[in-house]
Amino acid sequence: MDVIFIEGYTGQTVIGIHDAELHRPQTIVVDVHAGLPRAKACETDRIADTIDYGGVHERLQALYRDHKSTLLESFAETIADMLIVDFGAAWVRVKVVKPKKFPDVEGVGVVIERRAAA
Repeated sequence: MDVIFIEGYTGQTVIGIHDAELHRPQTIVVDVHAGLPRAKACETDRIADTIDYGGVHERLQALYRDHKSTLLESFAETIADMLIVDFGAAWVRVKVVKPKKFPDVEGVGVVIERRAAA
């Protein structure tokens, strides 16, 4: 499995279930790992034969701006679906973190893994 990744994508978005979270943007950090079984790009040296992390980056920017999720789980699932359906990933791991949510905690969040249907 070849893994393409983006780590530490940081942006501001409105997400959460508490009233204070729904009226102002907060920082969310995303790590994405997307696997392809032996990417053809290793042989062809063509971006069309792998996952273009530039394209993934652009989609993450749009997602931060346009999503309708309240839970980090739903936000992560949207990212996982995008990578599998739109970018052809066979396997994904998505980590979404709210850093410094509590003063005595580095971060809270969720990690999900998904596989494409066979």
